[in-house]
Amino acid sequence: MTETTSAGQQGPVMGRRERKKAATRQSLADAALELFLRHGFDQVSIRDVAEAADVSTTTLFKHFPSKEALLFDMDADVEQALVAAVRDRAPGTPLLKALRTHMLGARSVKAEYGEQIAAFERLVNSTPALVDYHRRMWMRHERALAEAIAADSRAPADDPVCAALAHLALESRALAGAAADPEAAVNAAFDLLERGWEAVRPEGGRAS
Repeated sequence: MTETTSAGQQGPVMGRRERKKAATRQSLADAALELFLRHGFDQVSIRDVAEAADVSTTTLFKHFPSKEALLFDMDADVEQALVAAVRDRAPGTPLLKALRTHMLGARSVKAEYGEQIAAFERLVNSTPALVDYHRRMWMRHERALAEAIAADSRAPADDPVCAALAHLALESRALAGAAADPEAAVNAAFDLLERGWEAVRPEGGRAS
């Protein structure tokens, strides 16, 4: 079954059980973020989050495997957006231009969310366990992005050039996070990537 969304697109209808699970997951993520921002990540326990969301710790662990995971609950959406930046880009748009735009856009937020995003980034960057976890979660998307690039280039799924591009494109965000001017850092990384990609990219795909 499908339903029409507010954007006019159709998607699968969620059953009552799926809606309840999604609502519980969102409640847990929201409660965790509020507690972590207020008290600090290390000062908040799994039990604190469960109590704030009015569920048991057993229920919490059914939705999130660790305390760190509570902060990064949109992992699947992030990966889908990365793949879509390659697969669904406008005809004639070069691959690297689409990826550059996506990486720059991922750092842009609406003004009303700016303060919360800044607080979230401060929380992550001030907590070593979260810095490491965040990087590992981000780089998990490397394979999916590499496969999307390979498919777009009509290359084998395990093509090393496509894998290298995916890895380095994702690394541009780490570079941006440590830079005084994140946008300039992303642009510098992609300037280099574009020159290298033109020299070694597989032939036969869409516009480069």
